[in-house]
Amino acid sequence: MSNRINNILSPAQVTGIKAALQNIYTNMPFLLGLTVEERIALPKINIANKAFAEDAINAISNNAEMLPSYLDVEAMKTDLQLFTQLDELAGLVRQLLEKIEDTQILAGSETYVAALTGYKLFGAAASAGIPGSDAIYDGLKARFTMASTPKPETPTEGES
Repeated sequence: MSNRINNILSPAQVTGIKAALQNIYTNMPFLLGLTVEERIALPKINIANKAFAEDAINAISNNAEMLPSYLDVEAMKTDLQLFTQLDELAGLVRQLLEKIEDTQILAGSETYVAALTGYKLFGAAASAGIPGSDAIYDGLKARFTMASTPKPETPTEGES
């Protein structure tokens, strides 16, 4: 049984991280949420159509007299610039989120594997007649015999 991570965050660190996240929201007050339907329905920009959008902005800018005035090329430029800025930030945030989630998975896995080991050891102690161990074992065992909780899986060798 290996323990690859053995850390906690201090209350000051948690407070500092929350403040840093709030600072992001403060610096990006225009952030909004979309409904699931909007996420599905809205056309998405990708590498190919980003180049198209850039070409269209240039064509509109250079030939504005050919188009109606309600086609706001400056708003298009602003939206494309924001898209580009957010694209860079989203990549950094995705990397951070992946590391947070991976670390959380590892910490949870290590906890669960150690708990299963303790459960098995209490079972062995109860089988050996060590006083008090049967009550502990039965208490832990009850967690796995409940109808709503699946039986714990023991990791195969090499897993942790």
